[in-house]
Amino acid sequence: MATEPTPRPSHDMFEQLSSVIEQRRHADPKQSYVASLFAKGRHKIAQKVGEEGVETALAAVGSDPDAIVSELADLWFHSLVLLADANIPHQAVFDELARRFGLSGLEEKAARHQDH
Repeated sequence: MATEPTPRPSHDMFEQLSSVIEQRRHADPKQSYVASLFAKGRHKIAQKVGEEGVETALAAVGSDPDAIVSELADLWFHSLVLLADANIPHQAVFDELARRFGLSGLEEKAARHQDH
């Protein structure tokens, strides 16, 4: 399997990673971790997001900043796989964050509870 060029660290990393995830979506699950996640379905993808979230939280209470970064990278990656499986572009998350920008966290949380 050909390897992709290493993306440059920048704001378009999510775009590049999302593109690779889409390319691998229908690959052979025996050859691609991403394809194997899609083949197992949303339940397995959601399970991986949950596992990585817990591992991130555990790393956060530890003393190794590299572990936090590594676990967050895993969490973000699996979150992008989940978004792809749900046919939601990652830009939707950025749009939601932009919508919240400038609101206090307490105001934003109160507004969410009013909507439900």
